[in-house]
Amino acid sequence: MYKQGTVRDAKNIFLLTMKLVLSRLTSCCFYATVLLFLTAACSVNSSVELPANVTVPALLLFGDSIADTGNNNYIKTLVKCNFPPYGKDFGGGVPTGRFCDGKVPSDIIAKELGIKDTLPAYLDPTVLPQDLVTGVTFASGGSGFDPLTPKLVSVISLSDQLKYLKEYIGKLEAMIGGEKTKFILTNSIFLVVAGSDDIANTYFTMRARKLQYDVSAYTDLMANSASSFTQKLYELGARRIGVFSAPPVGCVPAQRTLAGGAERKCAEPLNEAAKLFNSKISKKLDYLASSLPNGRFVYVDIYNPLLDLIQNPQKYGFQVADKGCCGTGGFEVSILCNQYTSVTCANVSDHIFWDSYHPTESAYKALVSLILGEYVNKFF
Repeated sequence: MYKQGTVRDAKNIFLLTMKLVLSRLTSCCFYATVLLFLTAACSVNSSVELPANVTVPALLLFGDSIADTGNNNYIKTLVKCNFPPYGKDFGGGVPTGRFCDGKVPSDIIAKELGIKDTLPAYLDPTVLPQDLVTGVTFASGGSGFDPLTPKLVSVISLSDQLKYLKEYIGKLEAMIGGEKTKFILTNSIFLVVAGSDDIANTYFTMRARKLQYDVSAYTDLMANSASSFTQKLYELGARRIGVFSAPPVGCVPAQRTLAGGAERKCAEPLNEAAKLFNSKISKKLDYLASSLPNGRFVYVDIYNPLLDLIQNPQKYGFQVADKGCCGTGGFEVSILCNQYTSVTCANVSDHIFWDSYHPTESAYKALVSLILGEYVNKFF
């Protein structure tokens, strides 16, 4: 047996040795230390094969309901879903504020990259310090690139999401220091998902911009705003930035009901507006990539994969593409999709859409699988 004094002496020698080693760390070793710190925070296995010597310490999301995991729970707005039947397939049927029956792309991408199982909402007061280190979402259901879009429904604008990012950076710096924070910002993936609310709600349904802009001018406004927001992310330290295209919003069940005629076909004017915006933002991202040093600006096409899913549901294992699972499936969304007035379908996994606007977890998983396979290496 060891004597107590011997153990204490050995412990002191070990601590002094470690202190000496740490004091002589080179910058290379510093980054290795950061990697070890981040590895300890991440316990989820990645299903995506990253290039050698590449790390993605965190995932940060911005935009609308596609990426919102509960921020709208903590603001005064009618655009909420923190009640049943939302969350029907999420962790025992818990309505978290995700506009889905289960996980949304924010969660699925975080898990596929091996970062964590779910991506918490930044405004959630229960978020722990280690949650911040590996990423959060600042997105707000109902938001958009047009500054008027979030005002119309009292949700968090992209400019306010940017303010929250600055606050987040300050919290990281206070917790782990400036150098580690810079490392996280430089190596993390930033994703922006917006545009569908601008087109579907602000322009076509509410017609709030139609007197000021034709479709071409309005998509210019959207693309300029998206480009400006992306550049501001870069200025705050982001280097790996992806911007999702607008989806075929004319094919979501709500727009089929509102503008698809008696046969509820896809509303093509909305789809044409989405395609016009997509062509413009793609070119702007190419310009940013050529003009901003060390920046990776990735245009992520969601339009065509989702359209293929809708047009060929059986190919992906789905049966219903034109109606949501909640209620009649034709118009229920947010507060209209609730446990008192809306019965859900018998088999959610048969449906591409959960409510009249948002896909099911099963559809999101199919889309994320397609997207990551095509785009993940473009960030490095």
